Amino acid sequence: MAQSLNMAVEIAGVTLKNPVTVASGTFGSGMEYGEYIDLNRLGAVTTKGVANVPWPGNPTPRIAETYGGMINAVGLQNPGMETFLKRDVPFLKQFDTKIIVNVCGRTKEDYVDAVNQLGNAPVDLLEINISCPNVKEGGIAFGQDPKAAEQITQAVKKAARQPVIMKLSPNVTDIAEMARAVEAGGADAVSLINTLTGMKIDVARRRFAVANKTGGLSGPAIHPIAVRMVYQAANAVKVPVIGMGGITCAEDALEFIMAGATAVAVGTANFHDPMTTIKVIDGIEAYMKQNDVEDIHELIGCVR
Repeated sequence: MAQSLNMAVEIAGVTLKNPVTVASGTFGSGMEYGEYIDLNRLGAVTTKGVANVPWPGNPTPRIAETYGGMINAVGLQNPGMETFLKRDVPFLKQFDTKIIVNVCGRTKEDYVDAVNQLGNAPVDLLEINISCPNVKEGGIAFGQDPKAAEQITQAVKKAARQPVIMKLSPNVTDIAEMARAVEAGGADAVSLINTLTGMKIDVARRRFAVANKTGGLSGPAIHPIAVRMVYQAANAVKVPVIGMGGITCAEDALEFIMAGATAVAVGTANFHDPMTTIKVIDGIEAYMKQNDVEDIHELIGCVR
């Protein structure tokens, strides 16, 4: 008799058929990847960051390969909410997958405006990127100051009609403190980690590899740091955690799940193997069968 497996998980009342989504900014809104993989297989699609108005992003070059990963300084280039609602949401609604919209902003008002515009949109969850620099407070990211993180969470929650996931920056002293701050602000879930600040210098040309000088480091090199931070966050809050950072295979994803993540997001790996998400889903299923695990919840936070 075939073994029946339950891979479904719940994030703030929204059921994902499996715990695998994609990391914002690595998958667009799925249009490019729809040619390679069946988007119906994913638990959710997390969109590239979208703001209330179009953003041009940073000057080029904006991406550089590094050992075990990449640095990006794209600067959250996006077409703005109006285009997103007309083009991207109808595309994603064709598929049997949940839609998580990543929202970015430069001020509290930007975030609230974007969330208001999404109020009547047929999307399931909002992921709020608080690694954006707060232009009204001297440029420090909302996600690097616990008070600012709590306040932006409160403002977004007040305006949002969908459940709110706060995406945490790893560029802090104490990730557990940040997780507790957004939970106190009313977050329905947290996701982490966003990219670590890094730098690469082109020694042949004697200049920075990206025009912005620094960028966000992602990929396998950051995976052990991400696992540690997800474990700390999961043990600091009661809300669900979505873990990400350097996932390339099912084993990487299972580390996050065992550390306490309810779901996981595949990011940089999508660029060199568009099939990574499907391989991760199939790999988790194979692990469960091999180890007689009938329900994914047996694995969530099983390492203490």
